[in-house]
Amino acid sequence: MPGLLSNHIAAITGAGSGIGRAIAQGYAREGAAVAALDVDRATAERTAADIAAAGGKAIAIAFDVTDRKACQAVAAQIEKQLGRVSVLVNNAGIIRRNPFTADPDAVAQDWHAILDVNLNGVFNVTLAFLPQLRAGKGRIVNIGSIQSFVHTRTPSSAAYTTSKHGVLGFTRALAAELGKEGVRVNAIGPGFIETAINAKVRAEHPERIQMFVDHTPLGRTGKPEDIVGPAIFLASDMSAYVTGSIVMADGGYRTV
Repeated sequence: MPGLLSNHIAAITGAGSGIGRAIAQGYAREGAAVAALDVDRATAERTAADIAAAGGKAIAIAFDVTDRKACQAVAAQIEKQLGRVSVLVNNAGIIRRNPFTADPDAVAQDWHAILDVNLNGVFNVTLAFLPQLRAGKGRIVNIGSIQSFVHTRTPSSAAYTTSKHGVLGFTRALAAELGKEGVRVNAIGPGFIETAINAKVRAEHPERIQMFVDHTPLGRTGKPEDIVGPAIFLASDMSAYVTGSIVMADGGYRTV
């Protein structure tokens, strides 16, 4: 039986690990050809190799989402190698924790780094793939966060909260502008998902993780695989009348 994403070509940033890797594998299982994109070439290649070993089709490309010209080059390369991209997942992101009252130079450095990747990177990648997405009435899935709405109890993340608010605003603005062309733009709002990006805080500050668990009705942290279902839904025809929305995958965090 054909998969939900048969005949689709998906480009996924941050596909070398965590949520991006899980989405790439999930899309491939549903029949999509996947471009696994990451700043780390080795991890992107590992994702593509694992997809190929499972019988799927994937290529790996390393680039930096903060480099607008590189984004344009990657979009052209994927179109040449795989074909026109119909699904774009903006997943690449970083987090640094520095109190806003800390050394001003350090605060500014972290602020610009986080906004450059988490928000400007989404802009750069989307702009590069926009001609392909408009031509094929494609789908954009942006990875937001519970911090697209709230500043969580985790301290020292003003820049990250700001970036994820921006991702949600960008999602809604593009959905309104591109809807008449048949391009759907949605987001996913993960809660606390166990990935490499938070491995250190999980190891060194288990009490912070417990704060999330205590505030989460499902009583657990999430896994990257918990984001795959929503990502498939938003990329597939199952969500044909859904745009400008954010699907929360946070274990109920925002309900209490």
